Amino acid sequence: MAGDARSELYRDPSQPLERRVDDLLARMTLAEKVEQLHGLQREPIDGLYHTPPNERLGIPGFRMVDGPRGVRAGKATAFPVGMARGATFDPDLERRVGEAMGRETSARGGNVLLAPCINLLRHPSWGRAQETYGEDPFHVGTMGAAFVEGVQRHVVASVKHFAVNSIENTRFTVSANLAERTLREVYLPHFQRCITAGAGSVMSAYNRVNGEWCAENAHLLRDVLKGEWAFDGFVESDWLLGMHDTVGSIRAGLDIEMPRPKVYGRNLLAAVESGAVPVELVDDAVRRVLRIMIRFGIFDGRPDEKPSLIACAAHTELAREVGEKSLVLLRNECELLPLDRARLRRIAVVGELAGAKNLGDRGSSYVSPPWVVTVLQGLQDAAGPSIEVEPFLTDAPNAHQLDRIASADAVIVLAGLSSKDEGEGQITAGDRLRLELPEAQEDLILRVAVANPRCVVVLEGGSAIIVERWIEHVPAVLLAWYPGMEGGHAIAAGLFGDVNPGGRLPLTFVRAKSDLPTFDVERDEIEYGPLHGYRLADHAGLEPRFPFGFGLSYTRFAYRALLMESSTLRADGQLQATVEIANVGARAGDEVVQLYVGCARSRVARPVRELKAFTRVHVEAGAMARVELDVPMSELRYWDEDAGGWLLEETRYVVWVGPSSRELPLRSEFDVRLG
Repeated sequence: MAGDARSELYRDPSQPLERRVDDLLARMTLAEKVEQLHGLQREPIDGLYHTPPNERLGIPGFRMVDGPRGVRAGKATAFPVGMARGATFDPDLERRVGEAMGRETSARGGNVLLAPCINLLRHPSWGRAQETYGEDPFHVGTMGAAFVEGVQRHVVASVKHFAVNSIENTRFTVSANLAERTLREVYLPHFQRCITAGAGSVMSAYNRVNGEWCAENAHLLRDVLKGEWAFDGFVESDWLLGMHDTVGSIRAGLDIEMPRPKVYGRNLLAAVESGAVPVELVDDAVRRVLRIMIRFGIFDGRPDEKPSLIACAAHTELAREVGEKSLVLLRNECELLPLDRARLRRIAVVGELAGAKNLGDRGSSYVSPPWVVTVLQGLQDAAGPSIEVEPFLTDAPNAHQLDRIASADAVIVLAGLSSKDEGEGQITAGDRLRLELPEAQEDLILRVAVANPRCVVVLEGGSAIIVERWIEHVPAVLLAWYPGMEGGHAIAAGLFGDVNPGGRLPLTFVRAKSDLPTFDVERDEIEYGPLHGYRLADHAGLEPRFPFGFGLSYTRFAYRALLMESSTLRADGQLQATVEIANVGARAGDEVVQLYVGCARSRVARPVRELKAFTRVHVEAGAMARVELDVPMSELRYWDEDAGGWLLEETRYVVWVGPSSRELPLRSEFDVRLG
């Protein structure tokens, strides 16, 4: 009877979580414990990667699935890529996207979604740039934390790739070497935000950091993640080649080997039995596995969502909403956009991409939706019966086609990138070494612009593009990223003005490759400094083509009345600022209000300014909105390598507020007092 009563403890949902974990762990043999720490098979089953169930004890096992823009199992909603969602600057919207992906993961039988990808875009050549949210750690962390919160209303989110992962072609060998201060201030804060948001899982990266493999990096996994940040979930390896050494990985804090039993599965049991690995390390890893299973209802058999919600109307409408809100209007001379249906009889649509289902990379982030709306289809659907939409699905139109293009009332040129140009290394294109458009597309734009000055270029892609050869020859440019399964409808809505583009750049568009940090896909070691993106441009006095945070609108906004609650703040306080945003144009629109902070009198080298708060606000024509922006003083600390900790300086700080990192019409100052 006593044994039976005890056997009920870990199955009883009314018991405290840790008590259930302790009880279950005490019942497991060493072999059963080790079995929980590796995957089952190299290839997925119906898109899912399994860890072993334990029938004796009723442990169900994990069922993991990619990926960052939708569930990579059967048909699913294909959302715009992470970079597009970063361009929305809308954490509430990203939370809704996470929740939709979490529901579809559950509906496919999964319980761990291998997302979000939150590695910083250090350089636009990175092949997987499209999977992340941008270049700034505060922005990326805010968006990633919102996604985690949404996903985890249904399944476990796995935050990846930990850490300093931003090169594809040498991802299995390269060591990113950097100072501890750079690591702490630039490459880790966004991960910490996701941990604070409650992420249940973290995926270690393939690469090395300061010479140590991420899966064997005790400083990253034990000291920082599980120690300082008190992360109590589990860490799994990246797939297939993410682990090298059994003893090194378990000692460093790598909990689960995925997707198959190659390292832990072959060697861990023997390593414990020989004394090379203390059993306490195995117990800690298994405890983390069981804790997450119980916390997320996996152990108790939380019912899966119904398959009918996969790519349901609500989710596909959400995908379209995200596509619309991610549109960034880069150029609009003479207010060519939005297109006026009343003045149009024929629109020419030019370029191979106009008829392509261009969702982005076809690696681990690939999603197979039930349909894809191309840009051509979207324009045809939106134009109306009185407007002819004439396609020229070529990047090399002949003379007759150019004559037809020249006589059109307006011409839309589709240009940009695809999975042939950028993506996951060893699976698709890898890193992008040419930062301009393909030469044939640049030639196309110039030829069309000469033939018809009423020329609009729509750009697709996952990162920044150098546009210097052609940008001054066209009056209008709309950046659409990889816009998801409803992308054609979203782009058409932006072109016709059915929506007012409100997306902003989550990265910097430079004028030349020389304006960027070093990116070398042949070396196995590369030095990472503290500056990239807008921080580097500000420090070096460079003039970007389009700065971080930039985006035009079909209306105009005026910034007024920056007010701060106090001009002197204590170390445990926060900056509380308000600003008035007036829509002084004729259309309703969204503005992304950005607050930056700088410390000109710092005792250490610091960026000129850093993004510390932002919010997206909708303002009707002629109306005014009051926006609140808060910054905890902890956000202003720097990492002191001598002290081995964070320090807040007692000095004067400068606040700027505006619509981009380079357009900051409002300015104020405040002092920090530590006593």
